[in-house]
Formats: sequence, structure tokens, C-alpha cells
Amino acid sequence: MFQLLLLGILLVLFMDEGDRVQPSKYIRNCNKCEYFDGYKCHGGMKICWKFNVLLTNRSCSTEHFYFNERSTGRYLFRYTKLSCRSCEEGMYQIFHDLLKETYCCSEEDFCNEGKTNID
Repeated sequence: MFQLLLLGILLVLFMDEGDRVQPSKYIRNCNKCEYFDGYKCHGGMKICWKFNVLLTNRSCSTEHFYFNERSTGRYLFRYTKLSCRSCEEGMYQIFHDLLKETYCCSEEDFCNEGKTNID
């Protein structure tokens, strides 16, 4: 019995980790932050993960929020929200003075760093 246990431990230690043993390609890691001001995350940057199996659920989302400056009529950057939620890219107006821009990335782990946008 002890010999089988020792054999199992040796097999795990000296196992070839090639293409057939890559569990990390089925898991997507993303940054998570509720309030990112463009330079740093207030409240601490966290890590979230999701299964990278379905085509519709592979992306990390970055949501930029802009508010309308009434005197100039322009939208100014307010904050960014980073998450693991599945998303659809685009812009839409939440309230009359709040605009939300959503950016999705699925190239690699931790691709939603908060400093990238659609432009």
C-alpha cells in the first residue's frame, strides 16, 4: 500500500505539463474594482475568475462612467468599474447626465486594467 502511495506522489511530481495538462486555459482571471479613478483603485484591487468555456462568457469587462458638464455640454470622465461580468461593448446613457461606456477584453488574463477604452 505504501509503495502505491509513493508511486502516485512520484507520478504527480514528475508529470509532464504539456498541452494535455493545462487547467489554467479554462479559467479567465480578471481585475475587480468598484471605483477606479484612472490612476488607482479606491478600496483595493481584487481578483475575480470565471470559467473560460462558453463563447459568450469569456470576457472581462471595463465600464467607464462619464457625467455631463452642463456649462460646456461635454461628457467628462468620472470613474471606472472593473469586473468579471459578461458584457456587451457599447455606450448608453443611464440618466440624463450619466453616460456608461463598456469595453470587453478576452485576449489574456488581467486584460481589464482600467486604462484602455474603445478609442
